[in-house]
Amino acid sequence: MCLILFAHKVHPKYKLIVAANRDEFYARQTQPAQFWEDNPEILAGRDLEAGGTWMGINKSGSISMLTNYRDLSNIKAEAPSRGHLVSDFLTNNDNSESYLKKVESSGESYNGFNLICGNSDELHYYGNYQQGVHKITPGFYGLSNALLDTPWPKVERGKSKLENIVSKDFEVETLFETLYDDIKAEDKNLPDTGVGLEMERMLSPMFIKSPKYGSRCSTVLLIDNDDQITFVERTYDINNFSHTDRKFLLSL
Repeated sequence: MCLILFAHKVHPKYKLIVAANRDEFYARQTQPAQFWEDNPEILAGRDLEAGGTWMGINKSGSISMLTNYRDLSNIKAEAPSRGHLVSDFLTNNDNSESYLKKVESSGESYNGFNLICGNSDELHYYGNYQQGVHKITPGFYGLSNALLDTPWPKVERGKSKLENIVSKDFEVETLFETLYDDIKAEDKNLPDTGVGLEMERMLSPMFIKSPKYGSRCSTVLLIDNDDQITFVERTYDINNFSHTDRKFLLSL
């Protein structure tokens, strides 16, 4: 994922609300969200080049989500796939804090990443551009290609929209409409991540559109107080941005 917005334990009905966009090169082969044939416990999309995923949940209610940390000056050509950090959590029995501490011990071998793991009752966060595993307390959060809650324009815009949406009754479609926000940030508010001004502009919206790279899918995840799970993935046709939805309902 390249933008994850979420509300944890702040809504009267839902313990967890997640709205996320995955940004990727259009040419990279991807499988849409489904239960994996080689591990039917996992519900997630799949990167067919490396075999991992960017966001998923299993039938026990474990959740894992990842974004890359943007630092083109520090790319390791032989680094292991970050997507396996997501799927590995969904296939083991570790709690999120223990798992992320294990990840931290080898974090320097990976290219930059942020990883959120846990369940609707307890979430933890680790990014390999800072030290320590951090428990996520109740509140509203945003994560893009810097550390959790780094105030990039898309993060601040998304968090504000999410807070407004969940302050009243809302529909899943409202969250998808929010994620499909392609307004670019003003130059004065852009981060400087070393990719140049034109690229910073292109990458600044919540929903990215460009000839070769952009937001390929959006995901909404809701877990209510009765542990009823709604998982909806919307994939986009890169030629005309029409979309296809896949909806899954689970009970814990």
